[in-house]
Amino acid sequence: MADRLADGFGHILNWRLLAGSHQFPGPDGGTCINEAALVAAGLPYRAIRSSADCPPCFSHPLAAYALGLNDAMPDAERNRLMAFVLRLSGSADRPEIEAARTRHLAVAGISRILGPLCGIAGLSDLAALCAAADTVEEALAAARAASWRGGVRAEEAGHRRLWLAGARAAALARTATAAIRAIDDPRCAAEIAEGAAPFLPGTWQTACAILEEALAIGRQAPNIDLMLAGRRLDAARGLQPA
Repeated sequence: MADRLADGFGHILNWRLLAGSHQFPGPDGGTCINEAALVAAGLPYRAIRSSADCPPCFSHPLAAYALGLNDAMPDAERNRLMAFVLRLSGSADRPEIEAARTRHLAVAGISRILGPLCGIAGLSDLAALCAAADTVEEALAAARAASWRGGVRAEEAGHRRLWLAGARAAALARTATAAIRAIDDPRCAAEIAEGAAPFLPGTWQTACAILEEALAIGRQAPNIDLMLAGRRLDAARGLQPA
């Protein structure tokens, strides 16, 4: 049994995720995470350009966040998302659950990604404010402060020709602006990770952990047989008959 599970999971891990949407899988996989999830679940294949292109059985905030990470991650990091390939189809839930997922993606991103970025930019008080935020109101106040002060610090650094400090502060301002929008738009929650990643080691691992936590809120996707999913992925790559 263990060998069968390892073999099935091996097929899944061998699927290559790519940025962008794709009309059909390539011989090595060559899709985004949501397209791979379609194949694994046995659903009709379609190119996914936004979470609106996903079937209704996909949670909109989870799919939007996963797609944002997929498109922002460098090639060496992107296949971290394959751990979620069997967990997106069937995850859709009631509006209040989807709203709770959106809130978690935003607040956790501000607390655990934007906060450390504030520290790197030399704003330790804002780092503490972000880290302490556990409500939407607290997180939004922290993000607004980071956006404002990051912009001011970037301008000051530019006048003084402090290019590295300016780059950090400008990245903070952009990332904090995305964090403000993330309160209502889960795709922008992925932009928090995208903005911090060049300056903050471990950002992609943290972002995947946040996705894991959001998946644990509300309805869980039904179990998909690992071997069957592997066969579907292989068939889509043309490695064996469908």
